[in-house]
Amino acid sequence: MATTASVRHAIGEWVNRTALSTPARLALGAFAGVILVFTMVLRFPAMTTSGESASFIDALFTATSAVCVTGLSTVHIATFWSPLGLAVIGLAIKVGGLGIMTLASLVGLAVSRRIGLTQRILAAGEARATGLGDVKSLLGIIIVVSTATELLIATILFPRFLTLDYGFWKSAGYALFYGVSSFNNCGFSPDPVGLYPYSSDLWMLVPIALGVALGALGFPVYFNLLKAWRTPKRWTLHTKLTVVMLIVLMFTSAGLLLLFEWDNPGTLGNETTMATIGNVFFQSVNQRSGGFSSFDIGQATQQTWLLEDVLMFIGGGSGGTAGGIRMTTLAVLLLAIWAEARGRRDIEAYGKRIGTEVLRLAVSVTLVSLFIVLVGTTVFMGVTGIPLDRSLYEVVSAFATCGLSTGITGDLNTAGDITLIVLMYVGRVGSLTVVAALALNRQRRVVRYPAERPFVG
Repeated sequence: MATTASVRHAIGEWVNRTALSTPARLALGAFAGVILVFTMVLRFPAMTTSGESASFIDALFTATSAVCVTGLSTVHIATFWSPLGLAVIGLAIKVGGLGIMTLASLVGLAVSRRIGLTQRILAAGEARATGLGDVKSLLGIIIVVSTATELLIATILFPRFLTLDYGFWKSAGYALFYGVSSFNNCGFSPDPVGLYPYSSDLWMLVPIALGVALGALGFPVYFNLLKAWRTPKRWTLHTKLTVVMLIVLMFTSAGLLLLFEWDNPGTLGNETTMATIGNVFFQSVNQRSGGFSSFDIGQATQQTWLLEDVLMFIGGGSGGTAGGIRMTTLAVLLLAIWAEARGRRDIEAYGKRIGTEVLRLAVSVTLVSLFIVLVGTTVFMGVTGIPLDRSLYEVVSAFATCGLSTGITGDLNTAGDITLIVLMYVGRVGSLTVVAALALNRQRRVVRYPAERPFVG
């Protein structure tokens, strides 16, 4: 017993040291290992409805999409995979979502310790309200909070599925799957008909949209709001920026979507006014990260595709299950533009000053992400021959781990599948790696060169 306890203690110490010293390396290895395990499991014949083994590329694509909580798929999720296969996919989504939130928080914890702020968990120093001190307590609270939210969404959806005569166990399975998929911003649906028949059903759309929004906020914001939702003055700067950006982006995207799709008979043109309004707000939440859709994206206008390209690239909140460059990154960039336009020396918001190191990090993350999307789109177009509009949409959706598609994913060749697999993996762990590498690589220099300002613009 003593030997076993010593081994467990040694392993725990190693995990803590690795998590706090090289979180980027931990993220890369952990996600690759988990994806490989679920790929092997999904290849068992019992995982498919046909009783035949799934191809390696289909299993790998599905496992990558689930663990990276994306939602893209080369096969029809609800009809290709058996109930046991769907259960495994749901578990992969849960594990992936927990890993994302935990590793994102560990990056912040590592950065905080490196710069000497041991009481903070986020790189920007915005999670003091959590009071977390180590990896074990961090993981425990994330598991409890996320699972409770998923069960709440499932509880709301369960009676609705019962009214559809799905039976007790099928209703429970669907409700739980949607709870996990929505909170983790995956976008997979266990129902063969998807959400299209429920485009005017608020009982279905509201809980799913709520789950997506909560998951996209990010764990630090979510936890801060749970403790101080009645007192906005106690909200951290990170929470305030995230909530404001969420509201602004939601109403802006809803308004533009209403403009672009109001008369489109392939999407919202044949819906009632109330159903149309409900759809645009549901889609405005899912456009950035959720991946669910209550109408056929392939029938949408190209203006909508371009709008969603931008929204998916922005993504959700830091430390959450959403992808993209994150809403706070965009907020910092916009505040920097505002400060420069007003001729102010500092970037300020809500009585707080945002340091130049945060701006440099925001610019770096945005430019690296743009470069990956441009290269990915070029490669994807080259190996598939698909036009720019659809290729860009699919690439941004994969890299931003959103999961929306114009309907081409199931018809791609192997090279196209592999391209999207790499983009999903890079989009999920790449952002963590870039942030960790840039934030942890802080060097103190005694000598500073004289300043000179080159002409810009």
